[in-house]
Formats: sequence, structure tokens, C-alpha cells
Amino acid sequence: MKDGEFDAVVVSSTEHTHAFATLPALQRKKHVYCEKPLTHSVREARLITEAAKKAGVATQMGTQIHAGGNYRRVVELIQAGAIGPVSQAHVWVSRAWGRQSQEDAKQHKDLLWSSERPKEDMPVPRGLDWELWLGPAPQRPFHSVYVPGPRWYRWWDFGGGTMSDLGAHWIDLPFWALKLDAPLAVEAAGPPAHPEIAPASMSATFHYPARGDMPPVTLTWHQGTLKPEPWMEKKIPQWGNGVLFVGSKGMLLADYGKHVLLPEKDFADYKRPEKSIPDSLGHHAEWLHACKTGAATTCPFSYSGLLTEANHLGNVAYPGRQAHRVGREGPAHPQRSRGGAVPRPGISQGLAAGLSPCP
Repeated sequence: MKDGEFDAVVVSSTEHTHAFATLPALQRKKHVYCEKPLTHSVREARLITEAAKKAGVATQMGTQIHAGGNYRRVVELIQAGAIGPVSQAHVWVSRAWGRQSQEDAKQHKDLLWSSERPKEDMPVPRGLDWELWLGPAPQRPFHSVYVPGPRWYRWWDFGGGTMSDLGAHWIDLPFWALKLDAPLAVEAAGPPAHPEIAPASMSATFHYPARGDMPPVTLTWHQGTLKPEPWMEKKIPQWGNGVLFVGSKGMLLADYGKHVLLPEKDFADYKRPEKSIPDSLGHHAEWLHACKTGAATTCPFSYSGLLTEANHLGNVAYPGRQAHRVGREGPAHPQRSRGGAVPRPGISQGLAAGLSPCP
């Protein structure tokens, strides 16, 4: 299409092709809405963030829950000091999809079970262009373990597992409330790593420096069968998924639709801060309004690029059975974030297709 024939692009393909649609659109100065996760790798996240800044267009990542009122009220409480300075945050999701035993996959209601890449091929479904779907990924025969979505996200060639998928939604809340950007260090642990399939259960701890008047904080991701210590010790309500902020005066527990200050008796007479974050027009409506008027969105790539990169670093730090750590030196800035990349097939193909390395 010619530039005068369209103004904006919506990207809702598989994660491994997000950047290949988003980057050309930004280079043509088109507004872009991209579903989460924004990219497939740290390098792509930085490229997209820089390209969006240069383009000066309306951007939004598809973390729809960001537009909800519950997240906004939690952010107001944390930033108003309701529980005092926060030193720890925990995020847990009970979804255990990924590499695990067949028995565990059944117990955890996984969409499918596969411990290795299938060797046999299957007929390509009518209406699916398999070569186009593969895009920059290594060639392989079609198989139903990849399509339809979200089956693909457990495969490293196409996604980043639950860490980068649900992490985009759940880690968004502490990322916003605690004003996070680039972590000083990330360490992760879980079962032995597999070169093709992301784990069903894993953990990752992100260490962040002080930010303004906020102290250093650790943010820990607990996935699948793993839960934070206060949950295991039944010191907090046994929610299946949640975000826990631990402050000097108490705790705040939240999920998508509700939140509570803990211990509840200590906050019985607490007066909540005045509402300071305006209601959203709606996550998609925000972006459309921004395209037409130049108004701001709440998940622009300047924000969601950093969130995406942090989540990818959880996977970069995850090597297998032993806890592994990646880190950086210097102030909190995405260009100074460092971590050894996890070797994955497909990186060279991605570069050959036009994504150049970050400077």
C-alpha cells in the first residue's frame, strides 16, 4: 500500500513476527497498535522503542487490563504511600503451560502435551499460509502443536512462554506502580532448560535500584506451581493469581479486578487518596483517540518496550536447574542493560530479514 492509503497498523500476529510488521510501519511514520508481548527478544524491544520515539506517532501495546479502574486505584495507593516504601513485590500466575510431564500437563489443564519438536508433518489447514506464518523462524513442517494460538507461545522460536505472555499483563501493575524501568540484575530458576520449549513452571527475580524517593526493590515472578512465601505460609488470601506489594506499613494484594490492604484490621480506618489517574476511554479507544488527536496513550512503546524487555530478561536469565544471574553496571537505562543472550534458532534469520542489532 502507498503511504497515502493508510494511517495506522494493528499487529496481532504471532510474537515472533511482531517486530517485522511493527518496525516497517514505524519507519513509515504510521500509528501502531501491537498485541502483547511487543516483541520476541530484548534486541527487538530496543529497536521498536527507539523507532517509535523517532517516528513520533501514537503507539499502544495490547495490555488491555491497564485500562481498568482496579489497576489505577492500586497505583494511586502505592504511590500515595499507603503501605509505606515498598521493598518487595511478588507476581504469581497459576497457569502451568509448557514443558512438563504428560501427567502434569493433564493435571494443569495444559492445552497440549509435547516434550520434543514433532518429527512428523500434518496437512496444512485450508486458509493457512504456513510459510508466511513461519516468517523468520527456522523451517519445519506444519503440526497442530503450533497452531492455533496460544499453542505457539511455549515454543522458543515463536514466543517466550508464560513469562513474556502473561508477564505483560501481570508485571504491568508493579512496573507502573513502582515506576520501574531497567533492572540492575535478574536471576531465574526452574527445571532443566530445553532448547525448544519454555518451562511450565519457573521463577525470576528482578533487582531494581532506588527511583526518586522510592527505595530499591526486588520483584519476583512465580509461575505455574510456584508461589511466594507469604502465600505458601498462608499469611495472605490464597488467590490463584495475584500481585503482592510488601511495604514498611503493610501489604497490598491485587489481581485483575480487586485489591485489598493487609492486614485488613490495620487499614480499617484508612482514608484512600483522591482519585488522580483519570478513567480510560478504553484500551483500544485510547489509541484511536491518540491517532486522531495526538493525545497520549497509557501503554505507549516508550513504556511497554521497557516492560517487554524486562520480561524477556527473565527468560534470558533462565538456564535450567541452577539459579542463574544476569546484570548490568550503571544507572537505570535500557541502553545499558546487559545480559548474555540465550542461544535460540532463528536469530540469524531475523537479522537477515532486516532487523539490525541495536547500537
